[in-house]
Amino acid sequence: MITRYSRPVAAAIWSQETKYKIWFEIEAHAATKMAELGVIPKESADAIWAKGKDATFDADRIDEIERTTKHDVIAFLTHVAEIVGEEARFLHQGMTSSDVLDTCFAVQLARSSDLLIEGVDRVLAALETRAKEHKYTPTVGRSHGIHAEPVTFGLKLAGYHAEFQRAKRRLITAKEEIATCAISGAVGTFANVDPAVEQYVADQMGLTVEPVSTQVIPRDRHAAFFAALGVVASSVERLAVEIRHLQRTEVLEAEEFFDKGQKGSSAMPHKRNPILTENLTGLARLVRSAVTPAMENVALWHERDISHSSVERGIGPDATIHLDFALHRLANVVERLNVYPENMQKNIDRLGGLVHSQRVMLALTQAGVSREDAYAAVQENAMKVWRGEGAFLDFLKADARVTLPADQLEALFDLGYHTKNVDVVFKRVFNEA
Repeated sequence: MITRYSRPVAAAIWSQETKYKIWFEIEAHAATKMAELGVIPKESADAIWAKGKDATFDADRIDEIERTTKHDVIAFLTHVAEIVGEEARFLHQGMTSSDVLDTCFAVQLARSSDLLIEGVDRVLAALETRAKEHKYTPTVGRSHGIHAEPVTFGLKLAGYHAEFQRAKRRLITAKEEIATCAISGAVGTFANVDPAVEQYVADQMGLTVEPVSTQVIPRDRHAAFFAALGVVASSVERLAVEIRHLQRTEVLEAEEFFDKGQKGSSAMPHKRNPILTENLTGLARLVRSAVTPAMENVALWHERDISHSSVERGIGPDATIHLDFALHRLANVVERLNVYPENMQKNIDRLGGLVHSQRVMLALTQAGVSREDAYAAVQENAMKVWRGEGAFLDFLKADARVTLPADQLEALFDLGYHTKNVDVVFKRVFNEA
């Protein structure tokens, strides 16, 4: 993670300060329940909270201790003892390091999920506003990058809105699956810690209990979480790529905002480049790069090893922070997107009505011409237009195989025909009455 592509609120979840605060809360909540169960003195649990809840844990001091202990949780507990005093001996009773590390990781991923869901909500709001603004703005649909048939720009954006609705559901499910707590002790048997402690800590930290933790929370949960992030990142990229294509000089149907004083190129003063959406493509690649390592983390040795640990220290903050940043950047692009309906109409007209070829072919079949003959007649006349030899409608009127009256042929070139069911789609996407 680098600050260039991070929002402070997302980065703060992964700070050393936040991590150690969560570690302390896990340990202190466990102590509170142990005191209730009579495992440790209540006054000791109270003292742990009183002395530690507002403490500032010194990351440099913990690092110094870890250089000797070669163990981060032990180094942390040693530092807590320096703050809390002798009552600290009652911390971590029957617990193992993974109880703290895995539960903390679950808290951080769950909090990150909340930010990601907020980011998707902002994207959804922006897409809905712009889709309704351009509900009936005609533009050309493309398949294989080539003009196909007319659509509307609002319909394009409605499709992305539906996709980000799915993205939101995926993130909600991912959060539910990842937000589990494990306080089960060595190899997960609860031999030295009462299961009631786990339930209490889970409740206090906003988590659910992991049904079976083998000393670690099973990593299939994490694999599913990062896979969900990867899919959402791909949705970000799909919309970003669309905008990049629409901004090309030869197309210029939509364009990223270009602020006063902004520079597009160090060499060419005229340039207005789609830098934000290009950046989103790159960020999507970074988020997806976490998916395969997360999948490979699932297979650990027996009840636990730490081959997953170094991976998660990287992909946890990197993937969540980058996706959070990307979602808000995408929302900003959509909110401020320059849209050029005049250019959209010019592009529709570029091929002189070829976008209506299917409708002409279907009308011929309705008039009794075989589909094969209708296709051949329409295609041959269309190819003349591709070669720049004339106008499509003129060629059709002059072709004896095209048996439709001139006024009927002209009616087939009505742009509104292609937008007659836009309302149906909008009702599906936006639940319009």
